[in-house]
Order: sequence, then structure tokens, then C-alpha cells
Amino acid sequence: MPTTLWTVGYSTCHWCHVMERESFEDEEIGKILSENFVCIKVDREERPDVDKVYMTFVQATSGGGGWPMSVWLTPDLKPFIGGTYFPPRDTGRRPGLNTILLRILEQWQGNRESLESSGERVLEALRKGTAIAASEDQTPPSGPDVANRCFQQLAHSYDEDYGGFREAPKFPSPVNLMFLLSFWAVNRSSSDGEEALQMVLHTLRMMAVGGIHDHMAQGFHRYSTDSSWHVPHFEKMLYDQAQLVVAYITAYQVSREQFFADVAHDVLRYVSRDLSDKSGGFYSAEDADSLPMFDSSEKKEGAFCVWTAAEIRELLSEIVEGATGGATKADIFMHHYGVKEQGNVQPEQDPHGELLGQNVLIVRYSAELTAAHFGLDVERVHEILASSRTKLAEVRRARPPPHLDSKMLASWNGLMLSGFARAGAVLGDKALLKRAEEAADFLQKHLWDDSERKMVHSCYRGDEMEVEQIESPITGFLDDYAYVVAGLLDLFEATQEVKWLEWAEKLQLKQNQLFWDEQGSGYFCSDPSDPTVLLRLKQDQDGAEPSANSVSALNLLRLSHLTGRQDWLARCQRLLAAFSDRLVRVPIALPDMVRGLMALHYSLKQIVICGQPDAEDTANLIACVHSLFLPHKVLLVIDGGTDGFLHQRLPALSSLRPLQGRATAFVCQNFVCTLPVTCPEELRRLLLE
Repeated sequence: MPTTLWTVGYSTCHWCHVMERESFEDEEIGKILSENFVCIKVDREERPDVDKVYMTFVQATSGGGGWPMSVWLTPDLKPFIGGTYFPPRDTGRRPGLNTILLRILEQWQGNRESLESSGERVLEALRKGTAIAASEDQTPPSGPDVANRCFQQLAHSYDEDYGGFREAPKFPSPVNLMFLLSFWAVNRSSSDGEEALQMVLHTLRMMAVGGIHDHMAQGFHRYSTDSSWHVPHFEKMLYDQAQLVVAYITAYQVSREQFFADVAHDVLRYVSRDLSDKSGGFYSAEDADSLPMFDSSEKKEGAFCVWTAAEIRELLSEIVEGATGGATKADIFMHHYGVKEQGNVQPEQDPHGELLGQNVLIVRYSAELTAAHFGLDVERVHEILASSRTKLAEVRRARPPPHLDSKMLASWNGLMLSGFARAGAVLGDKALLKRAEEAADFLQKHLWDDSERKMVHSCYRGDEMEVEQIESPITGFLDDYAYVVAGLLDLFEATQEVKWLEWAEKLQLKQNQLFWDEQGSGYFCSDPSDPTVLLRLKQDQDGAEPSANSVSALNLLRLSHLTGRQDWLARCQRLLAAFSDRLVRVPIALPDMVRGLMALHYSLKQIVICGQPDAEDTANLIACVHSLFLPHKVLLVIDGGTDGFLHQRLPALSSLRPLQGRATAFVCQNFVCTLPVTCPEELRRLLLE
């Protein structure tokens, strides 16, 4: 029987497309594959359980990982060889796919038993090496100690020039930024706290002015190929937009700089326009590659986004009255955005020569410096740049668009739900909150199986632009439950619509039932009873997306304070205890879980506002709470009645009443409340103590 080749990637992955063109479409390689292997193509976004198992194998056996990922399996699906990108032919010391296939065939035919036994040995070692469990009496580690260590590790890897953490390639890493903001919130008066805040704000500024930020059509690309955030890999992922919205709107809360709010709004505008389905759901991604022209035969990376100097000079040829030296709009635009006649992409950032002579826009000067250079006032420069961007964006929309991955995933929709809810609450923007509620309605209608009482992982945009489901829907994974619960809790705190809290509680109950490890604590990534999954894994790293265990720690803590379920507080403690070793040794691997550990240590404040929901004085107190970054709080708004879900779960609420008919805020911790306040300024002072 032939061996099986699983190639794992995703539809907007640039290097997956490269390997597809170079290797899988190669006639000689195709013949070897079709005659000797059972070839299966897997979308890692549809089957994250499969991806996690085999990526764990590849990382353990090769020392690295990434996509495309190719893994060779025995007939019973046990891996024995794996790797990431393979060129079609040998290049230097790197073996080509053609060579690897022939070697595997030779070994399979002459040494099959050894291959199978070595694969089994590796799997057994992985089962032991990936086990995460808490002993019966184990408690979580010290929150402040772990947080300090995480800060020190991040500070050590921080790039002081351009922000971010590590040399190229450089990823946005919102989980790092959100940890640092939480660290600052409890260390405001210390030098470490101030350093943490500046690391975040500088990183977010440099990303926003960099080429990783799409200055024409908004949103952020996946990552930068250089340390200065200039030349990206051009795919745009929903999960990046979702998490970066939260990071930027939080930066606005702590700094009150409008710049950060504008960037958050900019990302939401992109998602609303280009990644939104009429059903309320969000699409997954846009591709990096596209056709340069409609009659082109081959796609190129970044073709949709880049510009030649000649194009810009032709489109922005108007002379600007009063500008030094008779400068045109093109002169001003090119100066500001670093456009060069010969292109501004270095050869080492363009291994396939696809960006030769092209420019990736990056803000090189402030508006003030650009204005001074051309003898104009700053407001006039802002107008010129804005009108120029609008004109170029119109031209860009006429280009062949990149592929849109229109599948809709529960997990990523949950992340984006948080983005709209958090931004809507902070900005007091009802349109953003309405969009968040549409997303929650979509999740409930299309990705919740009410008859089975389970989440469904994905659904799809059909040919008629209606939401479709495959014949055998993919059952929801841990990520789907955890991210959606977090999104619903953010939506509840933003709108105070109790139905979202009730659904979050139901989802958490189901998550506990399906994924909780009764022996070792913590959650498995997929249903541990599924016999087809070779490794029962608990994700122990916050990467491009946070670990679902990290998100669940905060979910359990928030729900325990919103519903009175003290058993969920205990479950949160057991979860964090299970990851103690990782948290103590390398907290930088789990910055989002460190946030949960900090929240457990400092305990959440219950901010209860008692007043008429539509009254102005109630709205002013709510706005005061939302204006502040308070990582360790939950917000409840009650109208003085004693009925309903909240009063059933939290009987102590019945004793809270408005003072003299005015909306009143109570700040409680461990169910002990401070004296009530009715003035937003007093509430602000109380919350910042």
C-alpha cells in the first residue's frame, strides 16, 4: 500500500502558492506523486486539529514549522517524515521535493518497518512531551512574579528602533502588546510599567506608518519581511484585524491620542467593506497574490497593492498652488510615502523579483515635516494626502483583485466580534455596536447547531451569495467556543443585553463538557474522544492567535463574577495550575495566559451602575467606565428591579439602589462594595485608585 502525503496550508498563504506552482504542478513530480502516494490537501483553517498534530511532529523532528507543511504518513496516518517549504529541485544544501520523494520511496520499499517504528517512537515521545497537567493539590504560580518575568523577557527581545519583538520577519503579535498594557495597568507608577507602555505605543505607531499597514484600502498585512515594518507579505487575515483593533483602541484608552482611535476605525472600515458578508459574518482572508493586469497569465505577490513612480506621477500630476518649486501632488505624495523612481523594495526582500521597480507605501515623514519641505501649512498637506489616497484607491479598485477566502470560521468571527464590541464601547459608536450584534446573530444562526447544542466550526459563501454549509459540517473546536464566549462577554459589557451573557454561559458549559481534562485540568484543543486524532493536545503558546486555554482562563474568571459561579473560579485556578511549568519558565510563550493569571491575582472588580438604561446620567457613568482601560473588571448595569437573569445569579444586586433618583455606581471587589458615587469624575478617581 502506498504512503500518504498530507500537504497542509491555507488558501491565502503565499508560500503555499509558490510550492503549488513550482512543485505540485511540475510534470515529473506530479507523476511520482500520482503513481506512488495518496495525496491529500488540508486547509489548516478548516481542520486546525489535524494541523496542530502534524505541526507538532514537524517542529519536534525538524526544529521549525510553518506553511506549507508536508507530512508523509503510514497507511494508519502516523507520520514518519515532515517539513515545510520544499523547492522542486535541489538548491544548495536544501533537498528538492523530487529528491525527497524518491528517497522516501526507496526507504519505504526497502526499510518500511524501520520507518513505521521510528514514527511510532516519535509519536510516543510527543505524547509524553506534550502532556500538560496539574497535580491534585497544585496551585497557580505567583501572578506578579510571572508577569515581571514575562515583561523582562519581552523587554529583552524588544526592538527599540522600530518596535516589535525580534528581527525580521516581524509579526504584529497583539498578544504581547495586550499583556504589556495589562502589566502597565498594575505598575503605572514604576519605571517598568512606563517602559511597558512606551514599548506598546511605539510599536503601534511604527506599524501604523509602515508598509504592513495598507495606506490605501486600510487594514494590516500578515507580517513584515524586514525589521522596519516596510515590505510585508501581503495577505490580510481576519484574526490580525480583530486583535489589532483591540490593541489600538486600548492604546487610545490609555493615551487619549486620537491617532490610535483613527487606526482602529480604519481597520474596522476595511473589515466592514471587504471582509463582511451580508449575513453578518466575516470572511477569513484576502490573498497576497493577484494578477498585475486582467490579461496577465501569472499572479504576483503584492501586485494589487504596489505602485510605480510613473503611475503616481501620471495620476497626481496637478501642480499645488503655493508649493515650493512648483511641486505637484505627486511630488508631495511620493516624498511623504517614500516612493522612489527605481522602486523602494530591496532585492533581499523580493526573492522572486516580483516587486522590481515597485513601491510599497510607507510614511517617511510627519505631516509637519512634509509641510515644511514644500512650504505649505499642515492642514493643506493633510488635504492633499487624503485626496491623493482617495484617487489612488479608486484606481486600485479597478485592478484584478486578490482571491478572497470567503469561508466564515466561528473562532475568527468571535475575535472580530470582540473588536467591534470593544471599539464601539470605547468610542460610544452605536453603528459599531450594531455591527457587533449582527455578528453575534450570525454566529447564533449559522454556526450554532441548536438541535445538537454544539458549535459548528465553519460555513461558506455560496455561488448565490447565500450562506451555505457542507454535507457533513465540521464540529466546533476549542478555539470556536473560547473565542466566541470572549466575544459575547465583550458584547454584553458593551450593550448590557443579557441574552449575550446567557448564551456565553451556555457555550462555556458545553466547552467544559466537551474539552475539559478531568484528570490533568485544562482544555484539549479538540474532542479527546475523537479516535482519528493521534495526539490529545493542549495549546501551550500564544502566537498569531491566542491559545484557547489562555482565553478560557479569562472567560472563566469573568463569568464567575458575572454569574456567581464560584466553581468556574476554581476551574480557572486549576487551568492555570496545569500550565504552571510553562508560565514560570517561559511566560513569553503565553503572554495572554499571564494576563489571566494577573487577573486572578488582583481579583476582578464588579462595577455596578444602577439607573435607568436610557437616561443621560446612566450613560455618562457607563461612558466613564468604557473610557478607561481596566483589565481587571466586569461591568453590570441594573435598573433597580429584582427580577431577571442577573438578579437570579447575583442576589446581592437586589440591595443596590440609585441615590436620590440619580444613576449610581458601586465598585465592588469580592462582593464588598465601596460607597456609591453619582458623579463620573468621582467614579473615574475611584476606578484609578
